[in-house]
Amino acid sequence: MSQSMPEYARTRNYLDLMIELPWSNNTKDSLDIQAARTLLDNDHYAMEKLKRRVLEYLAVRQLKDSLKDPILCFVGPPGVGKTSVGRSIAKCLRREFHCIALAGVCDQSDIRGHRRTYVGSMPGRIINGLKTVAVNNPVFLLDEVDKLGMSWQGDPAAALLEVLDPEQNHSFTDHYLNVTFDLSQVLFIATANTTATIPTALLDRMEVVWVPGYTQEEKLEISNRHLIPHQLEHHGLSPQQLRIPPKTTNDIINRYTREAGVRSLERNIGAVCRAVAVKIAEVKAASPKLAMPIVIKNRDLKDILGIPFCDREVSERLTLPGVALGLVWTYLGGEILFVEASRTEGEGKLTLTGQLGNVMKESAHLAISWLRANSKHYKLTNMTGGSDPMEGTDIHLHFPTGAVTKNGPSAGVTIVTCLASLFSGRLVRSDVAMTGEITLRGSVLPVGCIKDKVLAAHRAGVKRVILPRRNEKDLDELPLKVRYDLDFVTADDLDQVLNAAFDGGFPGKEKKQEAKQQIKQ
Repeated sequence: MSQSMPEYARTRNYLDLMIELPWSNNTKDSLDIQAARTLLDNDHYAMEKLKRRVLEYLAVRQLKDSLKDPILCFVGPPGVGKTSVGRSIAKCLRREFHCIALAGVCDQSDIRGHRRTYVGSMPGRIINGLKTVAVNNPVFLLDEVDKLGMSWQGDPAAALLEVLDPEQNHSFTDHYLNVTFDLSQVLFIATANTTATIPTALLDRMEVVWVPGYTQEEKLEISNRHLIPHQLEHHGLSPQQLRIPPKTTNDIINRYTREAGVRSLERNIGAVCRAVAVKIAEVKAASPKLAMPIVIKNRDLKDILGIPFCDREVSERLTLPGVALGLVWTYLGGEILFVEASRTEGEGKLTLTGQLGNVMKESAHLAISWLRANSKHYKLTNMTGGSDPMEGTDIHLHFPTGAVTKNGPSAGVTIVTCLASLFSGRLVRSDVAMTGEITLRGSVLPVGCIKDKVLAAHRAGVKRVILPRRNEKDLDELPLKVRYDLDFVTADDLDQVLNAAFDGGFPGKEKKQEAKQQIKQ
């Protein structure tokens, strides 16, 4: 074929790709469990469930060589180490590693490739990745699989169904190649922040491994083992020049970060390193001697990192009736959520604000109905002292951080407690947080993501957590330090929730006059 022909370059590129693909090239796996355990422990602190799953895979591979590789999906908040664990797995197996970022991909041709009839056609990311690593059994990390898009060019999530199905991917067909390629030897690992946006068919093909956030003690250990040495090396410093004591690190964790992962913590440690680097450079220019190492104390953080923005506010906001503290889950991890209520004279209208979804609105109406049905038993009154709390009264229920959309049933018990506090004029305990779904008959139903929610309560300084009794089994997943620090109350019904949320039970023995004096104080 003449080089001047239009088909020459296209055909040459196609043939070059066919030759360069690793049809039979592979690497021999290392199945030494003890070496893998040591490597994972050195690279990552905590994350026991995830490490155990990797070791299980290696053990089964020792017993059966023809095992089909699992499709793992690590789901957890940002900054907890999902991507770095994928690299460590490849290092354990001594396989090649390749990361494919899927966030924002909205064209199925990015997965399956373009047909060669189109101008500018090229293979998909899967085939390109195999060409890059030059082996047919690498570790492929499909990063941010929950953020795939969709457009008129096709659905990339649907294209991944063939890639991630062990029964089909032994004969994967890329549109550019137009011949089958065996992907069964590839170990696919996906990462996501939430499973809510992953299509059901795609999620069904993956084994979900939840990666929760870290406790304060785990963050401190991660800082000493990994973050501080990495930032010192990154900024050209040595331990003989800079020392950050554990007390200072604890202060950064508590007052300058409030996250499930450690990304903000690492950025703050980097800011401390840069401030010390400037100080050392200035001293060198002036040529006097500087005492080494420079020790960063708590009082130095304000000059370096600025004013703390994560002061604990739980006890400060629970100083009036009609405020309660709930626990919710977001793709960033567990969070605390204040629920506020007020009442004015009116016609029994309920106003809900805070960008609430339909499920949360229904929880508010359930709470009102249950409290009205049990108002005499709990001595709840309206503004004129009547037994119907809604008679002649308008209720406004607000969920702060109004710019964030909120939905889900887990705020049910918090709404009931908030309204019970408003109608009775009593304060909710300032060290209590709660979560749980409610029914019209007053039962408390289980909810999910208990570990993330409890860790959020622990970070906020809460001392008592109220949970559905059917979630009691989830407490076994919590670190021992968290279980010792918190007082857990499990409840089957709302009566048990209210008795645990108020001092002296609900309704307590104290008179309303005493409650008013307490509010004034």
